[in-house]
Amino acid sequence: MSFVQPPPSLAAAALALLVAAGPALASETAPRSWTWAWPDTDFSKAAVEFSEIRSGGPPKDGIPSIDAPIFVSVAEEKDLDPREPVIGLSVNGETRAYPLRILTWHEIVNDEIGGVPVAVTYCPLCNAAIVFDRRVEGQVLEFGTTGKLRKSDLVMYDRQTESWWQQFLGEAIVGEMTGTRLDMLPSRLESWARFKKRHPEGRVLVPNDPDMRRYGDNPYIRYDSASQPFLYDGSLPQGIEPMAYVVAVGEEAWTLELLREQETIERDDLRLSWSAGKASALDSRQIAEGRDIGNVVVQRRDASGAWQDAVYDLTFAFVFHAFRPEGRIHKE
Repeated sequence: MSFVQPPPSLAAAALALLVAAGPALASETAPRSWTWAWPDTDFSKAAVEFSEIRSGGPPKDGIPSIDAPIFVSVAEEKDLDPREPVIGLSVNGETRAYPLRILTWHEIVNDEIGGVPVAVTYCPLCNAAIVFDRRVEGQVLEFGTTGKLRKSDLVMYDRQTESWWQQFLGEAIVGEMTGTRLDMLPSRLESWARFKKRHPEGRVLVPNDPDMRRYGDNPYIRYDSASQPFLYDGSLPQGIEPMAYVVAVGEEAWTLELLREQETIERDDLRLSWSAGKASALDSRQIAEGRDIGNVVVQRRDASGAWQDAVYDLTFAFVFHAFRPEGRIHKE
């Protein structure tokens, strides 16, 4: 599909893997190519049909996670445009920004902030920016990319057990850890300008090697205005365009269009708000030139009555429908 332009460094590997994949995978037994490439993965345990998992192009770790992240102070960062999107994360008094100009090319950052080991993740095909606590039953996991997708969403793996994890759900779907869920941490997908204003003392992720990728470029040009998702063959939601942005909170979602119109939506102890000033990471060739889709903040009222940041995801309607089939999308 012409709106998705794979990174040149990955294009050859993508073509080779797609050709080698051949017919649909058998659900009963893991394909031989999988068991060869993943000798430490326990394929006897799985929560999904293997036929639902397909190659996204790159091989294992072909999209390299960042495992030794480098940060500079807000004042030192000179490359980011004020409208560029970043994942803003605060844990135990420490605050960091993870720009999508970097995560688009790496998808996972294994980090530790405020004494908590975290995985900061971004799936461009789902616009899913989610932060996980990497601790599971006393063990700290480190995550990488499998090069595979399920329902167009990133399938991660942990390097301790080589189990495969669904990024959108934070759930292990294949291997020893099958059925285990990671805790999600509240974060904000916001403009660099808003992060700087909120946290002038914060720090921001910079590339380990500035020449490794075309940081600032968007390899998925006009993807979020496409009529159909890429590498997705599941059912589509009714009464809404599959690529419409929605703000997902658990089993409920609100269209970005509705939130933009109302600017603030309150339901019981939940409050969603919208303001202009953040570029889409999936529109123009240069992320900084992307159309304005705005900043979204989602908060819950705690026992004292104070509003606290809540876990949410600004994603597409087809993604919410795929992983929350019983969920409700509010359009009015």
